[in-house]
Amino acid sequence: MSESSTGAAAAEAVTEAAAAAGNWRRAGVAGAALGVIAAGAAAGVAIERLTVGRGMRKKARLALDAAGPYGSLRGMPGTAYADDGTELSYEVEEVETDGEQAARRRRLFGRRAPAPVTVVFSHGYCLSQDSWHFQRAALRGAVRAVYWDQRSHARSGRGVDQAERDVPVSIDQLGRDLRAVIDAAAPEGPLVLVGHSMGGMTTMALADQFPELIRERVVGVALVGTSSGKLGQVNFGLPVAGMNAVRRVLPGVLRTLGSQAELVERGRRATADLFAGIIKRYSFSSRDVDPAIARFAERMIESTPIDVVAEFYPAFAEHDKAAALERFAGLPVLVLAGEKDLVTPSEHSEAIAALLPDAELVLVPDAGHLVMLEHPDAVTDRIAELLARAGAGRAAADAGSSSG
Repeated sequence: MSESSTGAAAAEAVTEAAAAAGNWRRAGVAGAALGVIAAGAAAGVAIERLTVGRGMRKKARLALDAAGPYGSLRGMPGTAYADDGTELSYEVEEVETDGEQAARRRRLFGRRAPAPVTVVFSHGYCLSQDSWHFQRAALRGAVRAVYWDQRSHARSGRGVDQAERDVPVSIDQLGRDLRAVIDAAAPEGPLVLVGHSMGGMTTMALADQFPELIRERVVGVALVGTSSGKLGQVNFGLPVAGMNAVRRVLPGVLRTLGSQAELVERGRRATADLFAGIIKRYSFSSRDVDPAIARFAERMIESTPIDVVAEFYPAFAEHDKAAALERFAGLPVLVLAGEKDLVTPSEHSEAIAALLPDAELVLVPDAGHLVMLEHPDAVTDRIAELLARAGAGRAAADAGSSSG
C-alpha cells in the first residue's frame, strides 16, 4: 500500500468510526449504550451491512499500528504473587548513570533531582501498563520506575479468586495486589505512587489497608483521572433518564455477556468499527487527536476479555475511599484530570483536592479520560515536578533526622 493510499485508508477508518458513534448517539441514549452491547452478543449477524469495506478498514488499522509503535517499551520483567495466588506481571526500569542520562535528569528536574525513589505506575480499567507509554519514554533511565498490569489485564494472570472461586473483584483486592508488586519489585526505599482511573483507586485502597507503608515509605502521590467514590452517579455525558435506564439493566447484561464470552468476542470483532468510535468518544476530547494514538487506546481496550470487563464493573459502584485520602495528608500530591473527562469527571478530582488542601490540582483543557495519551507532555511535566518535590522533601527529612 502506498503512503498516500495508507493515509486515505486511515482517514476513512477514523471518519467512519466517528460517524458510527454519531449514529448510536442519534439513536437515543439508552439504545446507544445497550445497542452496542447487544451488537456484540449478536455475533455480527445484523451488523454485516454496516461493515462494508471491512477489508479496507482492516488495512487502515494495520497501517496505524505500524505507524505508531506505542506500547513497545519494555523493562526488566518480574512476577509478583497476589494473596490468592494470581500472577501479577511487572517491569522495572532502572536509573542509568552514564553522562547522557545524568544530563537528562538535569533537564527533567533541574537542580532538584529526586532522591533514589521508585515510581510505581498503576493503570486503569481495560488498559495496561503500556498506557503510560509517553511518561515511560520521557522518564526512562532518569528514575527507577515500576510498571505493572492489574490482575486479569494484559500480561498478568487471570484472577484466581475470580476464575476458580467465583469471588467478586474488589478495589480492596487491587490494593493488596499493588502491595504484592511493591514487595517484589521495590521492597525498600522511598516510593512515589502514580495511578490513573482504576489505578488511582487501587492506590487509595493500598493507603486504606497499609497506612504504615504510606507513612514510612511514600514520599509523593499522583492521582490522574480518578475518583474517591460516588461513581454510581456518573452519567457519562448522557441524559439522566437514559442513564438511569442503562444503570438498571447494565449489570445484568454484562453478567450475561460475561457468561458467553466466546460468542461476544466474535461479535466484538465483527463490530470493531462501531466500538472504535465509542472508545474514541470516551477516551479523548481533542478533535485532532492522532489517529494512531486513538488506535493504540482501542487496541488496549479491545484486548480486555468481556468476562473481565463484566466482573470488574460492579466494583466501581462500591468504591468509596474518601476517608483513605487522609493517609496522603502532608505529602506532595498531584491531582490531575482532563476537563472534559466523561468517565471520571473532573469534579471527582476537585473533590479529592478538597479533601487534600495542600495537593496541586491540575485540570487539563480539551482533555478526556486518557489524558496521559492525549496531552502527554502536560502529564509528564507535572509528574516530573512532583518527583522533584518528593526528592527535595526526602532530602530535607534525611538532613533533619541526621542533625538531630
